[in-house]
Amino acid sequence: MLVEGSGHALVSFQGAGSGWRPDVAATLARQAGYMAQYLLQHRHEPRECGVVFASFKGHASPLRHRATLASCRSGGHAIWWTVEADTEEDALELLPSYVAKRTSVSRVSEIEIP
Repeated sequence: MLVEGSGHALVSFQGAGSGWRPDVAATLARQAGYMAQYLLQHRHEPRECGVVFASFKGHASPLRHRATLASCRSGGHAIWWTVEADTEEDALELLPSYVAKRTSVSRVSEIEIP
């Protein structure tokens, strides 16, 4: 099954294939009040780096003081976070408004590459 969203494609497999273990973990996660995972991708201009990082000082976020991936040091000026939240809006609320306005959100899940 192919699911499209925000310019990315995510392939998910449904059902058990020959030699594959059943998806018991996914069922248990849903029954235990599982929160969705989102990939937040933020982009900014090189001159905005200081503003982006400073904006976190005025925002109580669990993302502060936590390691994440960024390409600022290599000239790409993007930051990625993987977060758990009930909705896309809840995921964006983890970011300062300046950063959230410049961030795309994609719902993601872990898969095992055969």
